[in-house]
Amino acid sequence: MRVIAGKAKGRELKSLRGSSIRPTSDMVRGAIFSMLESVATDWSRVLDLYAGTGALGIEALSRGAEWVDFVEKNPRLCALIKENLERTGFAPQATVYCVSAAKALSILDAKYGILLMDPPYADSAITATAEKLASSRLVGKESTLVIEHSRRVPLEERYGHLHQVKNLHHGDSYVSVYQYTEGES
Repeated sequence: MRVIAGKAKGRELKSLRGSSIRPTSDMVRGAIFSMLESVATDWSRVLDLYAGTGALGIEALSRGAEWVDFVEKNPRLCALIKENLERTGFAPQATVYCVSAAKALSILDAKYGILLMDPPYADSAITATAEKLASSRLVGKESTLVIEHSRRVPLEERYGHLHQVKNLHHGDSYVSVYQYTEGES
């Protein structure tokens, strides 16, 4: 696995061998950031929820994000994210929170321009987490939410003020992109 574009292009990222995590493939990651470059307007602060190896957040930093908060509950993966941040030179532009997504939603208080959510495909709480995230203080008028999910997990067209604007699929990986819209939630 490697960073595919930007300042750290080509740098290798470590992953855990024998782990059950499913890092986003280079192809899907490239598609996600291609979509973000066409729709996201605020790259100042990014949230990488269910960060795993940190590949999505590190890709955002490589492509110009100013700051990324990584949220991952597995302590071994938290250490790996920190190592990957050191390897790519982005450690000064990030914080790693070794807590659950639910806990992170209760302790974080910044508004994010980009929110990346890549939960385990078997996570049955994906819709509930998306609803909580959409109604949280973390989402503002410039926010773009990206959710990577299994094709077997259909998502809503709208979560709060976040409305689905794009989606793509590759194999079992689906990516749904939401943006803030005024009006009824």
